[in-house]
Amino acid sequence: MTDGARRLRRQLRRWWPEREPVAVADGTHAALEFLAACRGWPRPVTIITRRRLDAALDAPAPPRRPGRRGRPPLKGQRLPTPAARAADPTTRWTAAPVPRWYGGAERPVGGVSAAAVRYHTGLPPVPRRWVLIRDPRGQFATQALLCTRLDAAPEQILAWFVQRGPLEVTCEEARRHLGVETQRRWSDAAIGRTTPALLGLFSLVTLFAHRHVADPGGSVRQAAWYRKEHPTFADALAAVRRDLWRHALVPVSPGRTDRGEIPRTAVERLTETLCHAA
Repeated sequence: MTDGARRLRRQLRRWWPEREPVAVADGTHAALEFLAACRGWPRPVTIITRRRLDAALDAPAPPRRPGRRGRPPLKGQRLPTPAARAADPTTRWTAAPVPRWYGGAERPVGGVSAAAVRYHTGLPPVPRRWVLIRDPRGQFATQALLCTRLDAAPEQILAWFVQRGPLEVTCEEARRHLGVETQRRWSDAAIGRTTPALLGLFSLVTLFAHRHVADPGGSVRQAAWYRKEHPTFADALAAVRRDLWRHALVPVSPGRTDRGEIPRTAVERLTETLCHAA
C-alpha cells in the first residue's frame, strides 16, 4: 500500500467530511495495516477489494465468558477458505442480480456471504464481510471479495465492486494513448503535476468529441475481425484530431482561385490514417 493512496484517502475525508466514502480497489489494498487504519478513523472509510480464494479466514471472537481470566480472544475458530466453500457441494448459493454489470446490463450471479475476521500476529484484527460469487453461465471464474462494512448487503457490495470497471478502462486508455505512468521523470513533484493534467486532458477530449461529433456511430472505426458498436477513447481522440487538423491543414477560402496539387480525397484519407496512428 503506497503513501500516496493513504494521502488520497485522508484528503477525500477532509474535502467531504459529511459523506461516507466507499473505496473499491484491487487486491493490493487488502493489507491489514491499511484496512485497520481505514476502520479506525472517526468516520470509517469502507474498503472493498478482491481476495485470494485460498485466503485464511477466522470466525469472529466468541463472547467472553464471565469470570474467565486472561486476555480476551481476538478471533474464533479457523473457517474454510473461499476455495473450499466454492468446492463444497453443500454450499447454499443465493441468486444475486447485479443491476449494472460490466457493460451496463443486469446479470444474475450466485453468491454466498458471511462475516469473518482476519488476524495476524502483532496486528489488530480486522472484521470484514466476505462475498463469494460465481457465474451460473460459467463465463467468468469464481471470485472472492471482502468489505470492511459488516452491515453491507452482498448485493450492495457487488454493485459497488462493478463500478470500478469504467475507472479501469479510463486508466488503461489514458496510459495507452496519453502516456500516464510512462513519464520519464518519476519524482513526486513531476507525477503530481503531469498525472492530473493528463487525466484532465482525457476528460477534455471526451467532452470535445461528444459535443462536436454529430453522429458518434459514424466515427467508430471498424476492423474485419472485430466490430464495435460504440466509439472508444481512441475514436474520440481521432475525431478531435480530425476536427483540429481539418482547419489547420486543409484551409478552405471562398475567395481562392488556385487549385490544390493533391486531390482532396487523398488528403482526407491520409488525415484519417494519421488521426488513428498519431
